[in-house]
This record gives sequence, C-alpha cells and structure tokens, in this order.
Amino acid sequence: MTARNSRRVGGRPLKRRVATRRPRKTLLVFCEGERTEPEYLDALKRQPSVHDVAAVDIRVETGQGGTVPRTLVSMAIEARSRAIDEEGEIDEFWCVFDIEWPRNHPGLKDAMDQARQNGIEVAVSNPCFELWLILHFQDYTAWLDNNDARRVRRKLDRSTDKGLNAALYMPLVDDAVRRAVELDHRHMRDDIPVPNNNPSSGMHRLIATVKPDSS
Repeated sequence: MTARNSRRVGGRPLKRRVATRRPRKTLLVFCEGERTEPEYLDALKRQPSVHDVAAVDIRVETGQGGTVPRTLVSMAIEARSRAIDEEGEIDEFWCVFDIEWPRNHPGLKDAMDQARQNGIEVAVSNPCFELWLILHFQDYTAWLDNNDARRVRRKLDRSTDKGLNAALYMPLVDDAVRRAVELDHRHMRDDIPVPNNNPSSGMHRLIATVKPDSS
C-alpha cells in the first residue's frame, strides 16, 4: 500500500488547510443624521474588506434628524443596558454626531462624559460630518463652520447636500482615515481640546474597529 494519499514526498504529513475567519463583531451605531451618515455606514458595511471576512455587522439607529448628542447617548446607554440584561450579541455601541459651528450643540460636554462613563464609543466630527467627507478627497486644516463644510463638500463631490454617492467615497476611506489621524495629532501637539479642535473627525476610530487594516 502506498502512503501517497496520506503523506507528501519527503515524509511530511498532508494537512487539510482550514479557512479561518475573524470573529463577527456587531456594532450598534446611533446617528443624528437621517440620510448622509446612515447611507455612508450602509455602504461601508457592504465593502469587501469589511463584509467578506464577516468581521462586522453595523446596525444604524437615526435620531430623527435633529436629535442632540445628549439624546443619542441616552439612547445608546439604554440599548447597552438592555443588551446586557438580555445577553445580547452587540459588541460595541457608538454615537456619531457633530460639534456644530458657529453654535455648538447644547450639552455637548455632558453627552461625551456620559458616553465615556457608560462604555459608549463616540465618533464626533467638528464642525460636522461633511468635514469627514471632505477628508476623503483632500487635506483640510483651516477652521470652518457648517456652511463652509457643506460648500466645500458640494464642490468636491458635486452633491446637492442630500444623500450620498457612496461609489465616490468608499475607494477613498483609507485616505480619509490618514488625514483625520493627522488632524488629531496636530490638535494634540498644539494642546487644542474639544470643541476647539476644528477641523477634526473621530470617524477614523469607528473605521479602525471595523476595518483594522485601514491606514
């Protein structure tokens, strides 16, 4: 009897390679935007680098457009408490919201403190989510308010300010991450805290947890 079927030439055993997959990670994300942020996250979770390895399941709850950060954080805290009681399978709870300029969101510091104390992650954009979108296309280091951010975004993606053409953005996610990290480092070096760290976006932290290979 030949050992051809059980051993390689040279006497090394044949071993069937078993494909390995990263454990699925489930995120529940609360957004203040009704369209742009949810559409962006929905496109993100369908990217091959995220979806094919079954590494993330993003569920999005919107805050009905005008919900302030404090309310979003309260919703996330309640959801986390319910998941713990019911032994749910949600690994991380996130809130995605803006600082807003020229007038900051009310209760901003309180919301961020409550999130930190209750295990809620936050991805805060300053002045608004449009800054995160701008960083997909170019560096941006000058202070800007909401209207400035929307104007620059429209110029770059030719949008009408409603919804999102995800096909433009998804190939550029890693560029946005790199630029957002550089902005964070700049503000840290200059000792500029929230809410004065304009422009900035913590979206790169959310991306890192669902797409660890982003640069």
